[in-house]
Amino acid sequence: MTIGLIALAALAVLLLVRVPVGIAMIIVGFFGTLVFTNPTAAFATMTGETIELAMKLEIMVIPFFLLMGNLAGVCGLSRDLFDVANALLGRMRGGLASATVIGCGGFAALSGSSVAAAVTMGKVAIPQMNRFGYDDRLATGVVAAGGTLGILIPPSAGFAVYGILTEQSIGKLFLAGVLPGILLMTLFILVIMIVTAIWPHLGPAAAVMPRRERMQAVFRSLPFILVVLTTIGGIYLGVFTPMESAGVGAIATFFVALWRRSLSWSRIRLVLVETTTTTAMIYIILIGASIFTPFLARTGIPSALSAAMLDLELGVFGSMMLLMVAYLILGTFLDGFALLALTLPIVFPVIVSLGLDPIWFGVFMVVVLEMALISPPVGMNVFVLKSIVPDISLSHIYTGTLPFLLAMIVLIVLLVLWPDIALFLPETMGR
Repeated sequence: MTIGLIALAALAVLLLVRVPVGIAMIIVGFFGTLVFTNPTAAFATMTGETIELAMKLEIMVIPFFLLMGNLAGVCGLSRDLFDVANALLGRMRGGLASATVIGCGGFAALSGSSVAAAVTMGKVAIPQMNRFGYDDRLATGVVAAGGTLGILIPPSAGFAVYGILTEQSIGKLFLAGVLPGILLMTLFILVIMIVTAIWPHLGPAAAVMPRRERMQAVFRSLPFILVVLTTIGGIYLGVFTPMESAGVGAIATFFVALWRRSLSWSRIRLVLVETTTTTAMIYIILIGASIFTPFLARTGIPSALSAAMLDLELGVFGSMMLLMVAYLILGTFLDGFALLALTLPIVFPVIVSLGLDPIWFGVFMVVVLEMALISPPVGMNVFVLKSIVPDISLSHIYTGTLPFLLAMIVLIVLLVLWPDIALFLPETMGR
C-alpha cells in the first residue's frame, strides 16, 4: 500500500511537470513493477502488455471512426446539419440555439470528438446567432455544451477507450449512448426554450427559410444521415461488429466526400495527419494504462478503496454522486482520455463491488466527463471556444454553460433512477 501511494504521488508530480499522461503511466508502472519483481519481469511486462494491446482488433475502431469524423469535417457537414436544424427550428424563439444543439448531435454521430464538435459548430453557428442578435452567453454556452455530445452520441472515442480498458463490449457501449444522447439533446433544447421564454431578448427568432432552401438543406444532409444509420444500425442488428462498422463508415464517408467534390490533396493530407496524431495519442495513453493497471492492482489500493466505499454505506445513489464530484474536480485539469486511463484502474473495482452494470457505468462516466468539459475553472470546450471568439470573455462563456450543466445533472439523476435508459438497446442488441 505504501509503495502504491508513493507511486501515485510520483505520477502526480510527473503530470504537474507536464509529462504526457501515457508516458507518465508507463514510467510509474514500469518502475513500480520493478520494485515488486526484477528487471527481467518489469521489461517483460512492459513489452508484453504493449504488444498485447496493439494486437487487439477492437482497438481499430478508434482510427477508423476518427478518420470518418475528420473526413466529415472537411466536407462541410457541420453547415449542412446546422442548415437542416435551422430549417426546422429557426423560426422559433431560440431556434438557432436549438438548431446548434441538433447540429452538434448530428456531427457527434460522425466525429466522436467533443472538441471537434465544439470547434466545427462554433465556426458555423456563432456568426449566425450573432447576426440575429443572440446574447453572447447563450450563443457560446450552447456551442460549448452541444459540443460535449461528441463523446456521448456514438460512435464515441470515449466509449471505445472505456471498453478497451475495462474489457467491455464496445458495440454495447455505443448502443448504450444512443438514448441518453437523444435525451440530453432534448434537455438542452428544453433549457433553451425555458431561458428564451423568461428572457426573450437572449434568443430572438430568425428569418423563416424558404421552402426550396429547406428541401435543399435536407437533401444535402441525407448521405451523412444514411452513413450514421448504417454504422450504428448495423451494430444494433448484429450485421457488423464495431470494427467492421467503423471501416464501413470511414469508406462510406470517403465516397460521399468524393461525390461532393470536397477533397483535395491538401485536405486529404490534413485528414490523415489529424487522424494519425490523435490515434497515436490515444494509443500511448492505452499502453500506459495497460502497464500501470497491473502494478496498481499489486499494491492493493483498488481493493482497499472498494472496501472503504462499501463501509461508508452510501448506497448506489450516494456513491455515484460522490464519484461525480470527484470526476468534476479531476476533470478541471485532465482531459477525458487521461481521466479514463488514470482513474478506471482504481474506480472500476469499486463499481464491480457495488454490483453495478459496467455498461451503465460507462454511460454515467461519459456524462460526467461531459460536465467536466464545460465546468470552471478549466473546461476544455470553453477554452477551445475562447480561441474561436477571443472578444468574448471566459466568464460570459461559463455563465452561458450553467443552465446546460443543470440539464446534465438531471440526466445523471434519471440514469441512476432508471438504468434502462442506457441498458435497453444493448440488452435487445441483435434480436
